Order: sequence, then C-alpha cells, then structure tokens
Amino acid sequence: MKLGVFTPLFQQLSFEAMLEQVAAHGLEAVEIGTGGYPGNSHCKPEILLHNQSEQEHFKKALRDRNLILSALSCHGNPLHPDATIAERDHHTFIQTLQLASELGVECICLFSGCPGGSPTDTMPNWVTCAWPPEYSTVLKWQWEERAIPYWQKAVAEARKYGITKLAFEMHPGFLVYNPEALLRLRNAVGPEIGANFDPSHLWWQGIDPVEAIRFLGQEKAIFHFHAKDVAIDNRNRSIKGVLDTTPYTDIAKRSWTFRTVGYGHGENAWKSIISALQICGYDYVVSIEHEDPMVSIDEGFTKAVQFLQGILFKEAPTTIWWA
Repeated sequence: MKLGVFTPLFQQLSFEAMLEQVAAHGLEAVEIGTGGYPGNSHCKPEILLHNQSEQEHFKKALRDRNLILSALSCHGNPLHPDATIAERDHHTFIQTLQLASELGVECICLFSGCPGGSPTDTMPNWVTCAWPPEYSTVLKWQWEERAIPYWQKAVAEARKYGITKLAFEMHPGFLVYNPEALLRLRNAVGPEIGANFDPSHLWWQGIDPVEAIRFLGQEKAIFHFHAKDVAIDNRNRSIKGVLDTTPYTDIAKRSWTFRTVGYGHGENAWKSIISALQICGYDYVVSIEHEDPMVSIDEGFTKAVQFLQGILFKEAPTTIWWA
C-alpha cells in the first residue's frame, strides 16, 4: 500500500509548495480536489483541460517528487433540488471525468448526492427512518426517480472517458451513507460504482469498519481509502445519540468529533483495518484526510503520517513457506 494525503488541508499553499510539503514527509501519493466541497486550489480543470503544456507541467511536478495522483475528487451534490447547484456540481463532475481521462487517472472520489423529498422541494431531504410511512415514500422516490437515473447516465459518461472507478464516500446526509446503500447503487448502475472507504463516518454510526471492509471487499467494491479517525464522547452520546447537529466547533457538547488518525481509535483498531484491506486485496493508496479541530494542520498531518507509516504493509506477502 502507498501512503498519501487528500490535499485540501494545504489549500493555502501553491501547488508546488504543497507537493514539497507532502514529499518532505515521505508520502507517495496525493488526492487532489477539482471543485465542489474540496475546492480546486491545486487543480483547476478550466486551466488544465485540453492544455498539453499545463498538463505536462502538472505531471512533471508530481514525477519530480516521486508522487502519484491517486484520485481526483469532486465531492458535491449533483442531485440537489436547486437546479443551479445541481448543474454546477454536475458540470464539475463532467470536467473531472474529462481531466482524469487526459491525465490518465482511473479513480474519481465523490458523494452520491441527496435530492429533495419531492419535485417541489428546494433543499435536500436526508431520510433517517422508515416511519411514518411518508418517509418510505420519499426514499423510494429519491432512489427511483432521482439517484438511479442520474448515476446511470453519469456512469455512461464515465465509460466514454475510460473512467472505471467512481469512489463514493459513504457520508451521512447523502443517499449513500453505509455499505448497504453503496451496493444498492452499484447493483442498480454498474461495477464502476465503489467506495472511497472512510472509516470515520462508519464508526460514529455504529458500523464496524472491519466488517464493512469484508462486506464490500467480497464485491471488489473498495476503490480508494481515506484515513480519518473519530472520537466518540460516550457521555454525550448516551444522552443525545449519534445523529448530532451540534456545531463541529462545540466539541465539548458533541457526541462525536473527527480526529487525527490514532486519536479516536488506537493502533490495534487501525491494524485490524489495514489487515482487512490486505485480506480483501486492496493494494492502493491510504489517503490521509485531516479534519481534526483539536490540533493544527501541520501537527495533525505529521502525527497521522507517523502513525500510519508504522502500520502500513509496504511489501507484497511472501508465499507461505512454512506450510
């Protein structure tokens, strides 16, 4: 496996200064945003698309530092009931497909999106329960009338550009927020749908990441991996549960908080995750995502690098010579 980083945490740096920072920490890969929620501070499709000289400069900067581009990321909501927002995020997705094709990148990281609850809604509606019965009606409509038709067309576009891996982050607030929902979309649309597996979003929902890796791994549906941790505040969770709308800045009152790797779950938990990835045949990039509000960017990033460098498998396993 290769250790990399999702680069929006260094958005204040220029592209080459960011690469210098990454290379100086001994990493091997970068995942770069092209728009949507991650922004595009290090990769602007409108500049790079169909521009051979700019693309060569971009690729040379990576080569000179022995870095690979693990994925382009355009997390947004192309299913948004506001047509202006939906079209903006769809446009970013199409540009990202085109750029990935021109740069030779197979994987795009993104969200599934979330529609409204009806054709007249103006805001997304994330359904979290099956009753009263109108919620089930809303969910059926969202999948059958919005999500599946959109992603069927989107995958057809991806095939045109030779992109084989659309890696969805299973994120609450969107239709695909757990492994079951991911496979529902994959089964309806095609094998180009898979996971950008981020255990932090699963842990706080009560999902076991190791079992989730086994569940998706048997379908060969893990395309990319985000290394991000989460700490559960059991005192707050015992009162409020995990569907917590407390602002991320009010840490003392939250049921859970994103943390630097190793500060929510210990080394044994992360070793079990890496081993599960190894068992299911994942041999690609572990991409650090820093969203810890309790430490600085540089310190959180550095501690995540140090932690993961000690537990990642860097070599292929040998044959079992003792049996």
